[in-house]
Amino acid sequence: MTQSPKKIMIADDDPGIVDAIEMLLEFEGYQVTSTVNGATVLEMKEELPDLLLLDIWMSGEDGRDICKKLKQVDLTRNIPVIMISASRDIKESAMAAGADDFLAKPFEMNELLAKIKSLTV
Repeated sequence: MTQSPKKIMIADDDPGIVDAIEMLLEFEGYQVTSTVNGATVLEMKEELPDLLLLDIWMSGEDGRDICKKLKQVDLTRNIPVIMISASRDIKESAMAAGADDFLAKPFEMNELLAKIKSLTV
């Protein structure tokens, strides 16, 4: 029996980053959805992703607030969240918000893939 591809949602307001990550993940066999609007993440009801890649600084939304809200709701509590940011010194606040992991931009795609693999086993 073949396993269905893992679903990953990318939430980042930089279309260039979204496109690059989306192409890489699809090439690796993941099913990818993306949004440039952080509020969209909070509206997920069905078709929940197996992992969320969440930018900390998005226009109008703080990824840490989104992560806290997701971790407070039964439906989304167990979705692993990898927070990404151009600021390396906010890893602690990302983890305090409930993130399962953190990546500073720019990052190596292999590092991203390793983190995704470890969280979607």
